[in-house]
Amino acid sequence: MLFIVRSTTIHVRLLSFGPLRSSLPEGGAVCELPAGARVSELLETLTADGTLTARMLTSAAIAVNQEYAKRDHALSDGDEVAILPPVSGGLDEAEVQAEVKAPKIFLTHDVIDAKAVSEGLVAGSDGAAVIFDGVVRDNTRGRKTLYLDYEAYPEMALKQMHLLREEAIEHYGARDVAIAHRLGRIEIGESSVIIAVVSPHRAQAFAACRFVIDTLKKTVPIWKREQFADGAVWADGEPFPEEIAGAS
Repeated sequence: MLFIVRSTTIHVRLLSFGPLRSSLPEGGAVCELPAGARVSELLETLTADGTLTARMLTSAAIAVNQEYAKRDHALSDGDEVAILPPVSGGLDEAEVQAEVKAPKIFLTHDVIDAKAVSEGLVAGSDGAAVIFDGVVRDNTRGRKTLYLDYEAYPEMALKQMHLLREEAIEHYGARDVAIAHRLGRIEIGESSVIIAVVSPHRAQAFAACRFVIDTLKKTVPIWKREQFADGAVWADGEPFPEEIAGAS
């Protein structure tokens, strides 16, 4: 007679970033849960043992295997669970390049410029090219800024950037979109993010570019630490959209 023994527990890998990074050991942690546990039960476990506080989770989003997940999402053994504070728009120093189908969606530690990002994007059918260049300024709310440090959940960030490109093309009339975001130390006057949009008409190009930058600041897991003359803080990110954050 064959007996099948089913495990009564699962193990998930935990990651955190930005202002929540210090809540877990460097490189993340592993949590044991009952088989069939949901995200909500994981969060209850983490608050019960003091790893996180209810306040930390009030504005956080959860990603399971690099996809945003609701609190009732059922977890499986080996899942990667990331606890993400609101984004404010450990990676190799080399550029992280996306797949060939959209070669200008990337994260990099190198200096970026608008010409390099938009080069080769315009085609004969395009009547407009709109470029957004986010530049590091020397002050924030009256405090002198020395430089910025950006970090990301890179694999998920690239996925979300691809989704923004696809939605800008499908719903906003863009013909093509390029997005580049810096990571690491960025000095005053350097570009942190560049978005290039091309379209047959200017109204579509402007609308698509506005959609990409506004949504990137809310959904792409990149965090900004501001170094001021009198101290450093993680920038307050915009709240996650309700469809991402979900109800606790």
